[in-house]
Order: sequence, then C-alpha cells, then structure tokens
Amino acid sequence: MRSISIAVAFAIGRSTFDAGGFSGRRARPSRMDPNGPRITYAGYLRLNELLGLQAGPDGHLPVPCADEQHFIVVHQTYELWFKQVLTELDASVRLLGQPSVPEGDIPRVVRHLERVSEIFRLLSAQWKVMETLAPQEFLAFRDRLGTSSGFESWQMRALELTLGLSDEQRVEGADPIGHLRRLHSVGDMSDAALADLEARVDGTSLHDVLLAWLGRTPIDGSLADAEGDGAVVAAFVDGHLAAMRSHADEVIARMVAVGQGEPEALERRMSAGVDGAATFLRPEGSIDRARAGLLFIESHRHLPLLAWPRRLIDTVVEVEQSMLAFRHAHARMVERMIGRRMGTGGSAGVDYLDATTRYRIFTELWAVRTMLVKEARLPQPRDAAFYGFAGSD
Repeated sequence: MRSISIAVAFAIGRSTFDAGGFSGRRARPSRMDPNGPRITYAGYLRLNELLGLQAGPDGHLPVPCADEQHFIVVHQTYELWFKQVLTELDASVRLLGQPSVPEGDIPRVVRHLERVSEIFRLLSAQWKVMETLAPQEFLAFRDRLGTSSGFESWQMRALELTLGLSDEQRVEGADPIGHLRRLHSVGDMSDAALADLEARVDGTSLHDVLLAWLGRTPIDGSLADAEGDGAVVAAFVDGHLAAMRSHADEVIARMVAVGQGEPEALERRMSAGVDGAATFLRPEGSIDRARAGLLFIESHRHLPLLAWPRRLIDTVVEVEQSMLAFRHAHARMVERMIGRRMGTGGSAGVDYLDATTRYRIFTELWAVRTMLVKEARLPQPRDAAFYGFAGSD
C-alpha cells in the first residue's frame, strides 16, 4: 500500500527551511553587486531596442502610419508570446519525458500547461484589437507586406511540432516546414531558427511523452512491468466494455418504451459505440495500455492518487481547446479584414485557416470521453487502497 508519511513530509520541510530560510542562519548574499551599475526598468527590458523594432522590414521603408504600426505591434506581440509558449512546452516535455516521473513533477507540468492555455486565451482576445483595423485601412498598406505571411511563423510551426502535430494531420498540400527550409536556403531564415525547427521535427513531442506516461498508469493496482499485468488490464477493459453494453441495452429499452425510436436502428447506433470503444482500446487486436490507462483515470477520477493525473489530462485538453479557439478567432478576423481573397503568401487565405481549426493532436483524450460510463455501473478497482493516502504515527 502506498503511504505518505506526515512526519517525513514535515522533516523534509524542516531541512528545507534550515538551508537558510527560517533557521536563523545568515542568508547567502545576493548575486547582484550593490556597487555595480544600476539596473533601470528600461535597461532590464531593453526598451530602447524593443521600441525601435516597429519601423517596418529592416527599417528601410518609410515610418509606418498608425494603422501599420498597430499591425506590426500586434504580430510582434504574438511572436513574443509564442516564444513563451515554447519555453513552457519544452519544460513540460522534459519533466513528463523522464523514464519515471516523480509525483511532485506532475503539478509542475500542470502549471506550465495552464500558463500555455491562458496565453492562448489572451491571444484569442487580442484578435479583437486587430479588428479595430477597417478593411480599407489594411488595404492601404497591405502591399508593403510583399509575400510575407503568418504561414512563415517558424515559432508557430515549432509550437505545433512540440505539441505533436504530424505531417499527416496537416491541411492537404500544406508543407510549412518545407517552405521554411526554402526560405533558409535563400538566406531569409537564420541558421539558428532552422536548427531549432529541425530538432523539433525529429524530437519528442508532448503527445509522445504523454502517451508513454499514460502507458505506465497503475490499472487495478497493477504496474505496467508487473507479472500478470496483461491479464489485469484485459479484465479491466472487458469489464468496461461489458458495462457499456449493459448500459446500451437499458437505453434502448427505455427509448423504445416511450416511442423514441425503432429497436433495430437504436441497436445499430448503440452497438456502434461499443464496437468503437473496443477498437479504440484494442487497435489491431491488442490492448493499447496507454489508452487503457487513460480510460482508468477518467473512469475513477475520485481516487486520491489519480487526482493530479486527471488534472494533467484536463489541462492538456484545455491547451488544445484554447489553441483551437485561437485558430478560429484568427480565421474570423482575417475573413472580416479581407474576405475570401488569397493570402499575401499565396495561400488560400481564410479557407486554409478554417481547415486548421479542425486539427486535433491529442485525439485519444477527446475520444475516451465518448465511452465513459457513470461510475456506479463500473466494476470497482480491485485494490482501491492502492490509490489512497495514509499517514503514519
């Protein structure tokens, strides 16, 4: 049985404080030299450089009008936030990608991903600022954009790769990575930016590490590498499918009794749901342990040991949901600005943006919700105590 010792927890706390926090020992001196140069607000944020970056491409064009400066500021702000999102995602992948993830690291991952969600909510709202630009006001300087396009945002492409978007999931015919490689070949993308992007193409994504972590979920008290684990997981899967089938039969009987459908048609629909769950859990005939672990967590959300795992799952769903809302808001802003005309970079414009709103990376996390059954109908965990907390004297 797992246990968390209160005495040990407090001992850890004391050792932490004794390291120089509340023990009365002298704290270590600050790394900042009080006799060194003064750090000002403008100096810390490098405002002189930052506020000189809104003069158009390389500062060679005439000073932008208020409308064009607004356009530049909004997009530069997006890129700064993308940089922060990448930092948060990289930290999440490192933590969750450990061969054995300490329980204390799961809240840290959640905090990183919560920040990503909030950033995308902010960015969705920021499109409203762009909508203060009337179509004719935008057309007045649109030609100055040349062939530049948001499609060329390498940070957005890096962000998609880090989440786990595959080439197969992209809009048909879209090859943003190939386009960026071509930009690099003619000197329009830095070596450092391309190197970072290529590392992400071949690197591990959040989707990869999340599935690996889910695959180690203790199911019915059985660990992934334990003897007999396969039989325990199979029994859990079979029990869940049986509960789905029993519930389906009750639903059919209830609907037929009140005249809400033909028995044959209802049977086909409900059976399709059960068959879909079976295929999801046993793709190609073998149990997918990560999907079974995901189903176990979602089915038994009340168990204390699963509190942070389910919070992590919910947070990943929130990240994808907030990103989809961002894409939708982007598409509507562009449609409001230029209608259905071709994008500056030669893309299909709004049609392309609308297609990206159908992207789904964490498909398993969405699909599992289709097959959930209320807990009262499910077989209870064989070793519920394994998932509890216990204190020691």
